[in-house]
Amino acid sequence: MTKQNLKGYVPDNCTNLDHFPHIKGYDFNAKFDFDKFLKSYSSTGFQATNLGNAIEIIKAMRREKATIFLSYTSNMVSSGVREVIRYLVEHKLVDVLVTTAGGIEEDVIKTLKPFVLGSFDSNGRVLSEKGVNRIGNIFVTNDRYVYFERKMNEILDEVYKMQLKRDKALCSSEIIEFVGKAVGSKESILYWAYKNKIPVFCPALTDGSFGDMIFFMKQRTPDFLVDITEDIKQIVKIALNAEKTGVIVLGGGVAKHYTLNAQIFREGAEFAVYVNTGEEYDGSDSGARTDEAVTWSKIKANAPQVKVHGDATIIFPLIVAGVVNDLKKKKILKRK
Repeated sequence: MTKQNLKGYVPDNCTNLDHFPHIKGYDFNAKFDFDKFLKSYSSTGFQATNLGNAIEIIKAMRREKATIFLSYTSNMVSSGVREVIRYLVEHKLVDVLVTTAGGIEEDVIKTLKPFVLGSFDSNGRVLSEKGVNRIGNIFVTNDRYVYFERKMNEILDEVYKMQLKRDKALCSSEIIEFVGKAVGSKESILYWAYKNKIPVFCPALTDGSFGDMIFFMKQRTPDFLVDITEDIKQIVKIALNAEKTGVIVLGGGVAKHYTLNAQIFREGAEFAVYVNTGEEYDGSDSGARTDEAVTWSKIKANAPQVKVHGDATIIFPLIVAGVVNDLKKKKILKRK
């Protein structure tokens, strides 16, 4: 039956949407082209289209020379997304990092000893008896924290000497800069942040094993302090002084809120990309969509924005691949 013959079957009240983008996936019959493969996500529908939109929004952030804030939870560093983030920091593709205590300590631990692949289904009691901690399907043995404690004792002693020398407590971003310098490993996110002068903010520094180290430090030297007020001043100052800002948020929690809250002072970021599995039904900030942030002036109403619902360990490397591939094609980044 021809298209002309089909005309009579179309109801009178049916709107013609043929000018809209057509849904189409990647054709694997053709010779594989990675760039076309990634671009096909945009026309695939569902979260694939959101992923494609995320790539384009981050390209726009770069094109518009926005100051890019990357927020991520500690599980990103537990996983291999750590190497993706390290690459972005190494090549100065982001300008500000905001993370949790685990995002700091696990980056340090991995420069000393690796994490290993385990199983989601492992018996918790058996693992505990063997001194194994589980992060999803990633195993971390207790000895990792022994190495971490030794390293952190050395670093915090130096931080304390600096506090005494200048008669003023260091803020968390200054302490993290100390950590990055002391680690000195090219595998480390914090090392490259120190080297490239990219500030790393951690509003929950006293959480996790890092918090344990601060507790022990306070036991040894009761006048040891961490100034959290300077950090909020610094991150807001960066947001205020930026011509445009873009936020990339992996996961939720305090790192997400801290990043977005700084944008209020400039009446919202100009670009926003979220990647997480959280939903909004419980009213949590972690699960909130970008349009909720618009109501708080964290994101501008007309800002290109998208939330990709899904596991960032799958999604974020694909997003970065799309952006990096574009930068290499334009010879902004060198190919190796």
